Amino acid sequence: MSIIDLQHLFTAYLNKNKLPASPENLYDPIRYFMEIGGKRIRPILCLLGCQMFSDDVSPALAPALAVEYFHNFSLLHDDIMDKAPLRRGFDTIHIKYGINNAILSGDAMLVKSYEFLSDAAQALPQLIKVFTRTALQVCEGQQYDMDFENRQEVSIPEYLLMIELKTAVLLAASLSMGAICAGAKSQDVDNLYQFGKNIGIAFQLQDDLLDTFGNPDVFGKKIGGDIAQNKKTYLMLKTIEIADQHSREKLNHWLNVKENDTELKIANIKSIMEQLRIPEVTKAIIQVYYQKAFSHLNQIDIEDSRKNILIELTEQLMFRQQ
Repeated sequence: MSIIDLQHLFTAYLNKNKLPASPENLYDPIRYFMEIGGKRIRPILCLLGCQMFSDDVSPALAPALAVEYFHNFSLLHDDIMDKAPLRRGFDTIHIKYGINNAILSGDAMLVKSYEFLSDAAQALPQLIKVFTRTALQVCEGQQYDMDFENRQEVSIPEYLLMIELKTAVLLAASLSMGAICAGAKSQDVDNLYQFGKNIGIAFQLQDDLLDTFGNPDVFGKKIGGDIAQNKKTYLMLKTIEIADQHSREKLNHWLNVKENDTELKIANIKSIMEQLRIPEVTKAIIQVYYQKAFSHLNQIDIEDSRKNILIELTEQLMFRQQ
């Protein structure tokens, strides 16, 4: 099946598994959040991981739905912690329904993810082990991210670990859980997991790059948000690492300007980054993780034709909006 076919299959399965009507204040926020949707990348990866080893992807539908519920649960609680007003262009749940309802609906989403996972027809103990380990790692990644906001210094290895835990491991788990549902060999499951983890790190680094140097008309949001918020992204950490004294003094000046100088701040910090060739350095490390991912994909013992749709999806995500 094509990516579009898998998207339609998953959407139909999602719509079939309706939430209860009451209590409304618990389930209406969940329905709202799931309906505003997203790209559904993680459940599609789960189905793709299964399809690589089997022509029947139906065993992966329940785990795919579990992954999607967990992912949205994590976003919901992230929005509360970040006090974010919007998600995907819509009011966040805590803005629309209140913070107490948002917290409880998020809790229910986490419970529902395990309920859907329990519907898996086979390899349930192995799936639960992967899913639970990954869920905890995502929480660890979020904690590191919050910790970094209150720290003056963060190392690049610490940042890379944070994005691995917060973002990449769920992509990796989605793929490997699909492969487990298809009865793939453990070595192939492990290689697929490593592919997902490394490509997930590359995706996040690519997002960091696009946030600062992307085309706003193509990227879909205003450029420079990370700089405006003094976020410790790879680009910022690398700039700090390699800047000479003069560049560092200029950087520190612009990092501490008032909010009404935001546009000037973004322009000047981007200029410093360009002088230090930070975009090129970032593209180079993205390529390192991209190649590492494909070295694992190449080790998977199946026909190349079965890898093509995953490669197609990866390239769509990896080379978008450049």
